[in-house]
Amino acid sequence: MVRAQVLICGGTGCTSSGSQKIITEFEAQIEKNALTDEVKVVRTGCFGLCALGPVVIVYPDGTFYSRVEAEDVKEIVEEHLLKGRIVERLVYNEVAEGVEVEHGNVSLNDTTFYAKQKRVALRNCGVINPESIDEYIAMDGYAALGKALTEMTPDEVIQVVKDSGLRGRGGGGFPTGLKWSFTAKNQADQKYVVCNADEGDPGAFMDRSVLEGDPHAIIEAMAICGYATGATEGYVYVRAEYPIAVARLQKAIDDARAYGLLGKDIFGSGFDFDLFIRLGAGAFVCGEETALMTSIEGNRGEPRPRPPYPAVKGLFGKPTTENNVETFANIPQILLHGADFFNSMGTEKSRGTKVFALGGNIHNTGLVEIPMGTTLREIIEDIGGGIPNGRKFKAAQTGGPSGGCLPASMLDIEIDYDNLVAQGAMMGSGGLIVMDDSNCMVDIAKFFLEFTVDESCGKCTPCRIGTKRLYEILEKITNGQGTLEDLDEMEALCNYIKENSLCGLGQTAPNPVLSTYARFKDEYVAHVVDKKCPAGVCKKLLSIVIVEDKCKGCTACSRVCPVGAISGSVKNPHVIDQSKCIKCGACIEKCKFNAIIKE
Repeated sequence: MVRAQVLICGGTGCTSSGSQKIITEFEAQIEKNALTDEVKVVRTGCFGLCALGPVVIVYPDGTFYSRVEAEDVKEIVEEHLLKGRIVERLVYNEVAEGVEVEHGNVSLNDTTFYAKQKRVALRNCGVINPESIDEYIAMDGYAALGKALTEMTPDEVIQVVKDSGLRGRGGGGFPTGLKWSFTAKNQADQKYVVCNADEGDPGAFMDRSVLEGDPHAIIEAMAICGYATGATEGYVYVRAEYPIAVARLQKAIDDARAYGLLGKDIFGSGFDFDLFIRLGAGAFVCGEETALMTSIEGNRGEPRPRPPYPAVKGLFGKPTTENNVETFANIPQILLHGADFFNSMGTEKSRGTKVFALGGNIHNTGLVEIPMGTTLREIIEDIGGGIPNGRKFKAAQTGGPSGGCLPASMLDIEIDYDNLVAQGAMMGSGGLIVMDDSNCMVDIAKFFLEFTVDESCGKCTPCRIGTKRLYEILEKITNGQGTLEDLDEMEALCNYIKENSLCGLGQTAPNPVLSTYARFKDEYVAHVVDKKCPAGVCKKLLSIVIVEDKCKGCTACSRVCPVGAISGSVKNPHVIDQSKCIKCGACIEKCKFNAIIKE
């Protein structure tokens, strides 16, 4: 009889940190100590606490071990699993109001990271083995599909989705039930369901984590959508750079077919539905639904003019419903528990929860799912654990390269679709990058724009040429060559690109520039007028100098300088030759006396 389970994160983050070695070592040590019949090792999806990986949780007591290494496994097995003594040095601790709180003997949900979260789309991630269809079924998996096929009409399914208030989680926020109804009312000999799992935003990994941790939820949801809209075939478009997600999704599809949950006459209802994977090559533009469908068809991924919309003429010219992974992940729960379950969470116009990939300058980087209406302050300070190294929060970029920034004055804004749009930002797919006072907002805008320039498909001139010219202006500003006229030209060009580009990628490309310029105009002016970067990031606008009265003449800086720009004798102040200095910062890191500064 199994008396304990060891859950080990098998998501991409922890896998890259060596979780597979830990799993192998646990299995070896458990066998060595004759515990094979008593202890079960389970590779799960992402727990969300990516900064603390590899993560290991031992049940039934819920002990939460973080940053576990293969060398620690022997001790955990011999002490905890064999003798019942928790290995205190590996237990996750968090600091709350200056008091160290141990969470080894309480639920993971009681940590401040989880306390304000509500996991719906992520409900099975970190809980079940994503490669086991039986474990998914044990968690009410495929019950929603069975309910839809045996108890509800297609119109009733669509009405429940409408009543739930679910809006598309891919960025646009279009009402999901309404989108489904458009496809349902169009008659055709063939209809399709498409799942957008391309997820090209820098710093975004929400959809990947759902596919890795709960692939059957997407299969079940797409089958429900097929039944509701009259589609019999579906495609999951996922980037090839997600090998773990692709492998687990394919196994889930194969297992669902074997169990009769995909294919002909599902649940004896007469409904046929099958599912296939199509791999993308990593083009950001293929996150746009018409470009994605063009790519599935085997053509170069470029957007199509709309109308006609995909509900009328989509994949292979047939009526098609497209949603992203997170949108689909909510569907089984809505069908199973009813519309009121979902719309009881969130705000009036943004119901339910939203998954965010929390990254940047914050303690708890990782995956979070919060009810709509949660404030930015709660996400950053309570869930994220605040800004490290005693620095101050400066801004948060939402929506990736298509979004905008929210400054410190907006920490108490409630996160939902309409509030973000009203402030010149957007929800996007859910990337949330936190920046502190060490970040230069002009440089941030340039970073996102550079990404967009590289990812433009080139089909329309405003995006292909306009974004390139816009990037050149930003580069000119960060190099100290900008003028006030450049700022005016930059703003005008942003508005032109926004109004004239063909698809959402081009239309939203200027957002990071417009929002940073609106919120941090003083930084742009400082770059242009004072020829200074207030954050000390733009290398062409800063000098690294040695403060004479602080320098001890230890020579550490001169020894580490890669270009020999630092001179001076032992026990005497050193000097940096600005004509040679490449501003790499190696000397600042090496100096023990804080005698080297940026100015």
